[in-house]
Amino acid sequence: MVGVRGPSSVKPVPGGAGAAVRAGAAVLVVLALGGCTSGSGLFAGGTAITASQATTTTAPAAPDSVPAPATVATTPTAGATTGPCNYRQDSGYVLPDPGCTPGVTNPSVSQANIDQTICVRGWTSTVRPEESYTETLKRQQMDRYGQTGSMSGYEEDHLVPLELGGSPADPRNLWPEPGASPNPKDDVEYAANRAVCSGGMPLAQAQTEIATDWVTFGESLGVLKGGG
Repeated sequence: MVGVRGPSSVKPVPGGAGAAVRAGAAVLVVLALGGCTSGSGLFAGGTAITASQATTTTAPAAPDSVPAPATVATTPTAGATTGPCNYRQDSGYVLPDPGCTPGVTNPSVSQANIDQTICVRGWTSTVRPEESYTETLKRQQMDRYGQTGSMSGYEEDHLVPLELGGSPADPRNLWPEPGASPNPKDDVEYAANRAVCSGGMPLAQAQTEIATDWVTFGESLGVLKGGG
């Protein structure tokens, strides 16, 4: 998520992929809103992942070489949606519309390389998109969600967070989460990252569960209580 607090989150560094995003931020958002999908499901390289597939994942041996950091996309992934979108409620917490924000994973992150990516402190800063991109996208997505208030009252959040291998820039993985940051979802993300990095949970399972219902997932991890 943008503004995620977790063991591998630091402020973005200048240059690199973020510079490309700054140059085309306005174009990205217009293009991102050009397509439309229906239905829901966590996407990895454009393919929906089912919960049953996620829970049967086994962890292969980590590779010998460290993969290059993922590059923030300079054009949106096909399937970005246009409104209207509707928030959902669960135990007093807000969740995104699964048709507009199904969650998308980063193909450069896998179970095999978590020790070289999401489990490394500071790694998320190498893939985090520039604020110029996320702020422009937030305004557009607030319109789709029917929100007319101040942008400062919303966080442009990664549904599948960067520290769980979420896509950095795909609009289907970003949504205008109401409220200030940090927030309760940050606690869920941090706990899930620890579970994955300690070997207590497969990466794919964590990705699917947080995309499906981050509130229920947080309750199962013991970091959320009903009535938030």
